Amino acid sequence: MQRLTLKQITWLKVIIHLAAFLPFLWILLSINQGWFSADPAKDIQHFTGRMTLKLLLATLMITPLVRYGKQPLLIRVRRLVGLWCFAWGTLHLLSYSFLELGINNLRLLGSELLSRPYLTLGIISWLILLLLAATSTRWSQRKLASKWQVLHNGIYLVAILAPIHYLWSVKTFSPQPFIYVLIAAILLAFRYKKFRQWLS
Repeated sequence: MQRLTLKQITWLKVIIHLAAFLPFLWILLSINQGWFSADPAKDIQHFTGRMTLKLLLATLMITPLVRYGKQPLLIRVRRLVGLWCFAWGTLHLLSYSFLELGINNLRLLGSELLSRPYLTLGIISWLILLLLAATSTRWSQRKLASKWQVLHNGIYLVAILAPIHYLWSVKTFSPQPFIYVLIAAILLAFRYKKFRQWLS
């Protein structure tokens, strides 16, 4: 397999930006055109949540592609995908906070996050993504040294909690959450050597 060049990586970054941003424009267009169902707030929450999961899984997919696909330059897009994952996760949280509970109900939000287990998993996942996004710079990497990698291993915890959050939140049976759980499990299985070292 031919290795990607720096120029191709640049174009790939452009494609990633478009793939992550255009769905947001689709949401705005759907609101304007009335394409959502009778409960648009739920539709937006589910859409932003699925986008977060897709970008999370894409982030996890990069390392196996680098290692097994022998594409070392591909690692340069991991931070970008991760930041978009956090951005969509933030949209997901905001859509629940404002569209479901109302803009002035921060106390109710706190109560909901603590009383509903699936929401607790969701906010834990978002807080980890926030921490990873805040420390994703090269300055943070230099400053934290060996602790940086330990911190960013938190993405694996998100890969467990976020799909369960989605699966738990669905009120009616749908195969889609199970597909996300399965893909996450497969991508985590690629790290079995790392997990085995932690346990030994």
